[in-house]
Amino acid sequence: MTIVRRQHSPRNENMTQRHETVVIGGGQAGLVTGYYLQQHDQDFVILDASDRIGEAWRARWDSLRVFTPARYSSLPGMDFPGSLHAFPAKDEVADYLETYAERFDLPVELGVRVDGLERNDEGFLVSAGDRRFEADNVVVAMASYQVPKVPDFAAELSDDIVQLHTSDYRNPEQLQDGDVLVVGAGNSGAEIALDVANGHETWLSGRDVGHVPFHIDSWFGRHLGVPFVMRVLFHRILTTGTPIGRRKRPEMLSQGIQLVRTKPADLAAAGVERTPRTTGVRDGRPVVGDDDVLDVENVIWCTGFQPDFSWIDLPIFDGKEQPKEPVHMRGIVPDAPGLYFVGLSFLYAMTSGLFTGVGRDAEYVVDHLTSRPRQQQPRPSYTGSVDGLQQ
Repeated sequence: MTIVRRQHSPRNENMTQRHETVVIGGGQAGLVTGYYLQQHDQDFVILDASDRIGEAWRARWDSLRVFTPARYSSLPGMDFPGSLHAFPAKDEVADYLETYAERFDLPVELGVRVDGLERNDEGFLVSAGDRRFEADNVVVAMASYQVPKVPDFAAELSDDIVQLHTSDYRNPEQLQDGDVLVVGAGNSGAEIALDVANGHETWLSGRDVGHVPFHIDSWFGRHLGVPFVMRVLFHRILTTGTPIGRRKRPEMLSQGIQLVRTKPADLAAAGVERTPRTTGVRDGRPVVGDDDVLDVENVIWCTGFQPDFSWIDLPIFDGKEQPKEPVHMRGIVPDAPGLYFVGLSFLYAMTSGLFTGVGRDAEYVVDHLTSRPRQQQPRPSYTGSVDGLQQ
């Protein structure tokens, strides 16, 4: 099933549309936000830059599967299809999101890339090319993973080396003959290293991030291990509402989590060689550790992403953080009443960026949003606590 893109006449394309709420982003965060807005009979629209719902999932590497069984991969209102204990593949997730939008007839406008957000006399003004959207409320429903990160010295690698970032990698057929260096030993790096090791001598560069002490696809993992980690540890203990969650949050945002599916023994059995961090380039070849040069023909950068909110022209960012991230309380922005965020990593809990937790965050934000008087005029920005907000 496919979402039909809304058609507009040339005249309408240049007109300003008015809605109570504009949701920016049509992934799982945006769709579940739309689900809850619909429950409150809000007039809203969801804007997404892609040409198809779930496109961000379809664009990931071919062998990707999620870490949670289907029973923990559902959004509110609709169960994930198939076996409750299966780990969905990335295309199955994309199809689920597409069906979810259709099931609830969510007003998604595709092919609309937002490039500006500011205040105006009526509330907020959202710009997308020549189009304008006015709203009392705006929900930015975008993940923290927006702009690929690679080190500056990547530009110094020889032109005869194939370089790919995680965002571009699909399968080993993209690589040329010869050895492969996978930079970044987190979950993405470990899984991609296994993916390419069958046909290439493969090096995995980076520190040991540890691993969960059970196999997630075993009986114990499916029925006890994953439920405890996802529903208890990540969802209820590691939150901004607990001392341990607040203490661990910066570390988890900067370093990620332990290996979930892959184990060190899996990498060793596949012949993947571990190396220290990649620290530079010499004579066009990558340097690992203090002084070891690897003569490889392919480099895959599994070095993560960073958010990009440069298009938001509002004083809501902490100048100490680079890249800048919005100051918020569980997604509610105190210095811009009516502005909200959903889908950010560890917005409230470790599960905030996952299917397991994004629904809870969206419901909390929508409950706050719909408690505001409709067509409320913007108030001056302020700092300090917000009555009724749970830290």
